[in-house]
Amino acid sequence: SSVTGVQTCALPIYLINLGITDEFFGLTLDVHTTVSIINELYPEQQHSLNRFRLDGKITVHVLTGEEQFSLMGPEYPRGLSLEDRSVIFIAKKLGDALVLSSDKLLRRHAGKLSIEYHGMIWILDQLVAEELVAIPDAIAKIKAWMNSNVIYRDNPEIKLEVEKRLKDWSA
Repeated sequence: SSVTGVQTCALPIYLINLGITDEFFGLTLDVHTTVSIINELYPEQQHSLNRFRLDGKITVHVLTGEEQFSLMGPEYPRGLSLEDRSVIFIAKKLGDALVLSSDKLLRRHAGKLSIEYHGMIWILDQLVAEELVAIPDAIAKIKAWMNSNVIYRDNPEIKLEVEKRLKDWSA
């Protein structure tokens, strides 16, 4: 299943941490995010994304004051950060977009709004399917991602998905 031309919102920071940003931008995705998401990044992370902005591979949206005010509305769950709310806002504004995030609350809210969402496992699946990441590298990346966060490591659903990839990719 190719992802050609799909509009995506947000950008999992794990792409940068795992060193697969170049590969990710090799996918045929139309990537959108918001300035508030970019501002969440460390300066070196922002710097690593800057050339993709210059190459037109990522569109960074600046919300108007009115749009930012709308993020305070009751339609957003209280625990959802303003940055994550901005992602939902842009996904809705773009229309046919999907949200890429590993944040559980963001994903749950996207799902309630019938916005398709995916996380790092899906991204790695795409990178392997499009041969942008070699299988041994994908195995190392998914293990590194899994070990980077106790929430993923202790989640039985995520563990199962990761084990499935490890088995499939090692076959």
